[in-house]
Formats: sequence, structure tokens, C-alpha cells
Amino acid sequence: MKLILTQEVDGLGSPGDVVEVKDGYGRNYLVPRGLATRWTRGGQKTIDSIVAARGKRAARDEAHAGEIKTKLEESPVNVSVRAGEAGRLFGAVTTAEIASALEATTGEPVDKRTIVVANPIKTLGAHQVSVKLHDDVTAAVALNVVPS
Repeated sequence: MKLILTQEVDGLGSPGDVVEVKDGYGRNYLVPRGLATRWTRGGQKTIDSIVAARGKRAARDEAHAGEIKTKLEESPVNVSVRAGEAGRLFGAVTTAEIASALEATTGEPVDKRTIVVANPIKTLGAHQVSVKLHDDVTAAVALNVVPS
């Protein structure tokens, strides 16, 4: 099945890429979630508009992403969560909680889908996450998980 990606899919491609995937993966996962649309000849216009918009954003945002990276890496970010007496959390720290803490620190919106957590964060203390701000800019952020 030939598809046009409308959003970034890990291991598959970026928005605007034309990819060939198995029928079930495309029909049951990518298309219903809005990650891709079926490829047609008329879809070439869609590809061109997505690529043009991505090019404009990339040129404009790379310098800005570098500024955000320096803000994020200069000091640790505190995330307040509910925790028990022994320091164990009730659940795990989610990427949405991390994104809101990063946004409060930098004043810039951070998409939760760009945050990569190596292992689930289930304890208090210092942890490390990475944030992909741009295709060429990735920030390594130090998190301090503190009880609320």
C-alpha cells in the first residue's frame, strides 16, 4: 500500500514522504489515526504543500530551537508529582507532565511527542530525558522529580 505521511512516524518517515507499507499497517493504524493518507496522483499537490511548509518552518525554527536548547540545558527542570513515603511514585511521570514543566521553564510550547524517555520514571530524584526540538537540534534535559 502506498501512502503519504501527514505526520512524523518513527522508523518510517517525515511528513510529505511517500512510503510503501503493508496493507494492514496502513489500513488499520496509519490512516485511521491521521498519520497518513492514501497516495493518489492528485495527492502530489498535498506532498508539495507539506514539503514547502516543512521547509519554511525548518529554516525559521532552527535558530529558535538552538535558543530553546540552551535554556533547557542550563539548569535542571523540576517536575512535581504525587509520591508515597518511601519515595515511590503513584504511577510514572508522563511526557505530558514533562512537557508542561518544560513549557513553564522556557515559556515556549514543547510538544509531548518530541520528548524521549529511555526508561519509565517511577522514582523521585534526578533523571535524564531528551527533547527533539528540530531535525538537527536535540536537547538533553536534566529532570528533578520532586514530591508535591
